[in-house]
Amino acid sequence: MTLRLRQICLVAPELEPVVDAVRSIFGLEVCHRDPGVGQYGLVNALFVCGHQFLEVVAPVREGTTAGRYLQRSGGRGGYMAIFDTHDPERRRAHAQALGLRIAHAMDYPGFVGSQLHPLDCRATMLEFDRSLGNEDLDGAYWPAGPHWRDQQRLDRVSGLPWIDVQSPDPDDLAAHWSRIIEAPIARNAAGEATMRFELGGVRFVSAPPGSPERLDALHIEVADAGRTLAAARGLGCVSDGAGTDAGFMLAGVRWIPHTAALASTR
Repeated sequence: MTLRLRQICLVAPELEPVVDAVRSIFGLEVCHRDPGVGQYGLVNALFVCGHQFLEVVAPVREGTTAGRYLQRSGGRGGYMAIFDTHDPERRRAHAQALGLRIAHAMDYPGFVGSQLHPLDCRATMLEFDRSLGNEDLDGAYWPAGPHWRDQQRLDRVSGLPWIDVQSPDPDDLAAHWSRIIEAPIARNAAGEATMRFELGGVRFVSAPPGSPERLDALHIEVADAGRTLAAARGLGCVSDGAGTDAGFMLAGVRWIPHTAALASTR
């Protein structure tokens, strides 16, 4: 069974400043821009992070769903957690059986996907997709365009191993996501609820009472975490002091770099 946390989508008031920051901090270039998001009043850019993807979207007109999200969240929190799977049709039916709304169904040649309503998911929107040829991690991944491997820099960024999702009741949120995603809950050394997938994982962290549920932090494996932090601070991307992991703020989430043994290719 294929189930990968393949892509994280963030939303920003303006796209290009975030694109420039990602380029400067991580040394990555845009692998794809999808003109199709224009129908939703958006512009976007995707980056390759190992065999996972980071997408940034920004509204370019009034009244967009992304724009309302920015206003509602105060610009904090990740917009979508996107899963790559072999059975999105079954997962769509499963979500509907749980009483969750399908915010957007996508049935295109070579691609099937479903975005679940964010208020039903809690914390962030969940999406389940299948690209024709996704059996191979180096194969087709429709949202990132046909030439995504041209911008794969494994010597700089090797993956997005975890996201942190915060809630005043993280165990309850974990149980809710477990029902939706059909993934078991584990516990880390700190006793926090976690889920692990073929790629990526989720850590459910505690937030003060009354705090909003949100995708709060993005962990990223890089060649040199110290150098990455220095580059971010050089751009003025400083931590808000949340949590115990060293990181910096960009596009509404806290980025936590980890030094990893990266391949020397590409």
